[in-house]
Amino acid sequence: MDAEASEGAEARMTPATLRDLGGAGQPVLMIPGLCGTAPEWSATAAWTTDTHHGYVLEPCGHGDAERHPADVSRAAHVADTAAALAHIGPAVLIGQSLGGHPALLTAAAYPSLVSALVLAEAGPGGPDDATVRDIRAWLASGPALFPDRATAAEFLGGGPVGAAWAAGLRRGPEGLRPAFDPEVMTATLAAAVGPRWDEFDAVTCPTLLVTGEHGVLPADEVARMERHPYVRSVRIPGAGHDVHLDSADAWRAALSGFLRAQAPPR
Repeated sequence: MDAEASEGAEARMTPATLRDLGGAGQPVLMIPGLCGTAPEWSATAAWTTDTHHGYVLEPCGHGDAERHPADVSRAAHVADTAAALAHIGPAVLIGQSLGGHPALLTAAAYPSLVSALVLAEAGPGGPDDATVRDIRAWLASGPALFPDRATAAEFLGGGPVGAAWAAGLRRGPEGLRPAFDPEVMTATLAAAVGPRWDEFDAVTCPTLLVTGEHGVLPADEVARMERHPYVRSVRIPGAGHDVHLDSADAWRAALSGFLRAQAPPR
């Protein structure tokens, strides 16, 4: 889907932006990871909206949300997520990568707003200072503009992952540019440094952890998460960090089964 095209109704209640993707039934709220935008969830929304009401929250600094927010702390992201949930009603909350951080923190702080939690390559361990330095360098290495989406998709990894990231670019008079400011992204990541195990241990809703065989979560972090009494864990062979994009069929099987289990009785 082209980023310039409308992706459902949009609401700006906070520095974040809530996109309504349509559908009927229990709400599902999806949060992208660092640098992610709403189009990243188009493939998932295409089938979840058959049975659920789909929403995407573009966090502050991302996509069509406020580009230069005054506050990028974890508390600010949790407040934005809670505001979205208060608007749409209790929901299944899905967070990928850094998007899983506010998702699990919100589930811990506002249990009445989160009926179930899905963490895709995300956990409470959080980034470290070395990760922040690496991401800053990666962001600085990329071009400020791309001539077209095909070129951008190839640069961003190719395949469905590159295509999804390229779909989030914004068109300007001289070409396509990222839908974020690199310095804001670096500050956002730096604000998440440090583990949040106390909050994760406080989560009391059914939780699905989806990791990729070639993902980035440390094995000891995954093992500790799997000991949580409410966690069900699925590891997808061959998948990388963007597990919802590069292993779409396996991701759908894992998520749809979990969503069916959470469906309220008729």
